[in-house]
Amino acid sequence: MTTPDTSDVNPSEENAIPETKSGARLPLETMDPHLQDIQPGGGVIIHLELAWGYIRRFYLKIFRRSYIEKMKELRKGDSNPCPFEVLDPRDLKVYQNQKGWHWDKKDDPFTWRDNLPFVRVGLAELIVFSAITFGPAIFLTCYLLNSSITGIWNIVLWLAAITLYVFGILIAWFFRNPNRVIPEGEGVVVSPADGKVVLIEEIEHDDFIDGPAVLIGIFLSIFNVHINRTPISAKIIGLRYKAGKYLNALRPESAKENEQVAIRLEGNRAPYRRMVVKQITGAIARRIVTIIKPGDELEKGESVGMIKLGARTELILPKAEGLKIIAEIGQKVQAGSSILAEYQAEK
Repeated sequence: MTTPDTSDVNPSEENAIPETKSGARLPLETMDPHLQDIQPGGGVIIHLELAWGYIRRFYLKIFRRSYIEKMKELRKGDSNPCPFEVLDPRDLKVYQNQKGWHWDKKDDPFTWRDNLPFVRVGLAELIVFSAITFGPAIFLTCYLLNSSITGIWNIVLWLAAITLYVFGILIAWFFRNPNRVIPEGEGVVVSPADGKVVLIEEIEHDDFIDGPAVLIGIFLSIFNVHINRTPISAKIIGLRYKAGKYLNALRPESAKENEQVAIRLEGNRAPYRRMVVKQITGAIARRIVTIIKPGDELEKGESVGMIKLGARTELILPKAEGLKIIAEIGQKVQAGSSILAEYQAEK
């Protein structure tokens, strides 16, 4: 039995663990100051998105003034969470985990994007990578079909086109957002990630859970869906960010040394069990996306974000009477639909 460091991801006084007894309701923590947007690791694509936003807002102010006024009337909240002008809900995408202005779903003309077969926070990557794979592939295909080139160069160019098509399909496959059937039951704990269970171990004491716990580690390959989901219906108590390395997510030390976000949550219903979901980067995956904030209440299986291009997700849950671990080492699981554990006394 081991006792890894499971909670103190960002040791700071303002994010100190509340001193509460096990079973007591927890107060919300202040937002980790390192989480100033949904993707703390930054990246080229997110900067391209922000740059495109300036162009889009310029267009709206010139040609869609009535639309801007309508959106302003429907807007809720009392402060701008963004470092730029906010004209409609699209401007909040990168800053949706910050408190401030927002629109109700019924007033948001872009909620249809949540129903696409691809994850919304990955649409920019999908567009960019599709352009640099399918674009040249289609060009090469048209060129080869209308040219008289033969011999080795004909073979090489066809192989290049096929390779680009394959990479484009793999990228589209990676950012897919399939519908999931969420198991019912108050004591049911579902997987927070797709992938393979690589670790199940007991923890003598977890500070956030305030007692003994069980840690379940899941490895996500580049072929898995990378959306992370809540294991139970819960309120988000706090988020902890830790900068770090990008070790292979199959290595146990990656859970301690890699960049990560710890999502600390509390069940919405008695006995208000506390759990931690960790989003951990890997050797290829270097972008964590966390779209929730302290105070958000989510249903079981609801999305909290994603890890882009392969990584590791860990679930820490309290070891209590009636807990039955259903997951097994080597088992392949799906976020939101695979049952990892059950608290049988709650049935």
